[in-house]
Amino acid sequence: MMHCTMDDLVAVQAGEGSVWSRQHLETCSACRAELEALYQRIAQLKALPARRPARDQWPAVLETIRGHRRGRRRRWGVGSVAAAAGVAALLVFRPFWSKSADGADLARVKQQSATMEAELERYDPESRVMSGRSAALAAALEDRIAAVDGELARAGPTEPRSAELLKLWQQRVDLMQQLMSVRVTRASYVGL
Repeated sequence: MMHCTMDDLVAVQAGEGSVWSRQHLETCSACRAELEALYQRIAQLKALPARRPARDQWPAVLETIRGHRRGRRRRWGVGSVAAAAGVAALLVFRPFWSKSADGADLARVKQQSATMEAELERYDPESRVMSGRSAALAAALEDRIAAVDGELARAGPTEPRSAELLKLWQQRVDLMQQLMSVRVTRASYVGL
C-alpha cells in the first residue's frame, strides 16, 4: 500500500491536497496520525513567542560602527604620515653622486631600474583597491618618473656627461622604489 508523502500531507493541511491523498487519509490511520502530528507541530510553532530585536540597541550599534571608523582613520592617518616621512627622508638624505660615473655604474643603475619596473608590473595596481590618498601619491610619483623619462629621452644614450645621465637614472630608480613602497605598503594594509 502506498502512503501519502509529506508534500501530500502539507498540501492537504493547506487545503490544496489531491483527491487521491484526501481519499487515502479517510482509510489510512498511519497517514491520519502523521497529518495530526503535522497539525500539532504547526500549532507549537505558532505558539512560540515572536523574537524581535530591541529598538533601543541602535545607539550602541551606531557607536560601535563609528568607533571602528575612527580607528580606521587613525591607522590610515598614521600610515600616511609615515609614508610621507619616508618619501621625504629618501629625498633629503639621498646620497649625492659626486664621483665620476663610469659605464659599469650606469649599467648597474639601468639594471636596477629594469628590475624595479618588472616588480611594479607584477603588483598590477589596476586590480587593487587603493585609498584616494594612496592613489594621489602614486600618481604624483608616476608623473615624476615620466618627467625623468622625458629628460633621459632628451639626453639620449650617447650623452658625454655620463655623471648627469647616471644621476637621472638613479633618480628614476629612487622614484620607482618610492612608488613600490606606496603600492606594496598600501596593499598590505588592505590585506591583499
